[in-house]
Amino acid sequence: MRERLYRFMQGRYGTDQFTNFLVWFAIILWLVTRFISSIYVNGLFCFMALLMVVYADFRIFSKNYSKRYRENECYLMMTGRIRRYFQKWKHQRQLRRGHRIFKCPSCQQKIRVPKGKGKIAITCPGCRTEFIRRS
Repeated sequence: MRERLYRFMQGRYGTDQFTNFLVWFAIILWLVTRFISSIYVNGLFCFMALLMVVYADFRIFSKNYSKRYRENECYLMMTGRIRRYFQKWKHQRQLRRGHRIFKCPSCQQKIRVPKGKGKIAITCPGCRTEFIRRS
C-alpha cells in the first residue's frame, strides 16, 4: 500500500508553506462558521473553506512544478516581514530564559547578562559606562 502511494505521488508537487497556509486558514474559517449564526455568512465561509481545501489538494497533486514553485515564492515574499517578526520574537524569548536584558542608562544600548549572578557591575560595550544591577 505504501509503495502504491509513493508511486502515485512520484512526479507530483506535494506540500509546501502556501499549501499548509491554505489548509490551516480553511480550518480556521470552518471553526468560525461554528460560532456565526447568520446563514449567509456561514454559507459563504464554508464555501470559501471548501475552495481553499480543493485548491490545496490541486496544488499537492499537481505535476506543474515551476508554476507551484512560483506561487509558493510569491507567498513567501508577501509574508516575509510577518515571519521575520515572529522569528525575532521567538529568538528574544529564548534569550530571556537564561539571560536578563538591560539598557545602558547613557546610550540606551541593550546588554545581555546571565541570570542568577546576584548584584553585578555591568560595563556597556558601546560607551564604557558602568552601572550596577541585580541579575
